[in-house]
Amino acid sequence: MNTRLTQLAAGVLATVFSVAAQPAREPRLPNVAILATGGTIAGTGATSTTTVGYKAATLGVDALIAAVPELARVAHVSGEQVFQIASENMTPGHWLQLARRVNELLARDDVDGVAITHGTDTLEETAYFLDLVVKRSKPVVLVGAMRPSTSLSADGPMNLYNAVALAASPDAAGRGVMVCMNDQINAARDVTKTNTATLDTFRAPELGPLGVMESGHPTFYRTTTRLHTSATEFDIGPIQELPKVGIVLAYAGSGRVAIDAMVAAGVRGIVHAGTGNGSLSTDAKAALVEARSKGIVVVRASRVPGGTVARNGEADDDALDFVAADNLSPQKARVLLTLALTRTADTHEIQGMFRRY
Repeated sequence: MNTRLTQLAAGVLATVFSVAAQPAREPRLPNVAILATGGTIAGTGATSTTTVGYKAATLGVDALIAAVPELARVAHVSGEQVFQIASENMTPGHWLQLARRVNELLARDDVDGVAITHGTDTLEETAYFLDLVVKRSKPVVLVGAMRPSTSLSADGPMNLYNAVALAASPDAAGRGVMVCMNDQINAARDVTKTNTATLDTFRAPELGPLGVMESGHPTFYRTTTRLHTSATEFDIGPIQELPKVGIVLAYAGSGRVAIDAMVAAGVRGIVHAGTGNGSLSTDAKAALVEARSKGIVVVRASRVPGGTVARNGEADDDALDFVAADNLSPQKARVLLTLALTRTADTHEIQGMFRRY
């Protein structure tokens, strides 16, 4: 009996030591797809101090990934070059192509999130478009840089690291499309480029950031309340070309020339970036009324960078059959109007979309 007990004890000890000797399993790293579109983050300059006059969109996605080996600590990454352009050349056609690819990737079980490198000039518009048409709750993060890859203290590598870490985080799911730069996390709807050159240019001046990145981990302080991603009604599946929508900027003496030119160009919608609370000059109002009589949807926005455009405030929107932009910038009002027109031309329904999204 003692011999039997001794054998059992020896077997138990052997099992314990065997288990203890096995290396601990590392947690599974998320899979993040990096979609590259060009921009300053992929740019190069003549010298290490060249921060203006550089050439954007010269490096490919593989070079961007290779420059940040630390990405392997937070995710298994794959890279894909979708476009190679400076973002001032981004078009609605590019948006459709990019959005379709994002939806394809997020539908896969082996993709946990997507990070998109993008030029900063139109980054906020692309982000908001994706916020309205991406149909999954998995994280989608846009990232850029204010200095080219060759400059001293280039911000691109750290921005990319944080963006991938954010896209890999389960805490980032369900928060809509985000922009991650300069250690800040901002909602696509709220963020805007506020400075032509500084590293902290992307901000949400009125509503503030969603959170911050700390040592590769997101800390969130708020969430967005407007509907986004899978909660929106927009479906780009059958769309081959988006409706043409233009923006007209108001200024002292601007008159109606630009509005008439938009009408002649065949736009389906006009966003009027008015003065103050979306005010209309006499000439602009007359031209916009004529445009509306031809079926063109008119949205009153403001060139002022903060505040809301109140419905029936500086214009009788009910009588004029216009739409008020809420607190969307003219460029983001254009994004929403473009998508709204894929669903309806009814201004009452479109006004409801400006309240929901």
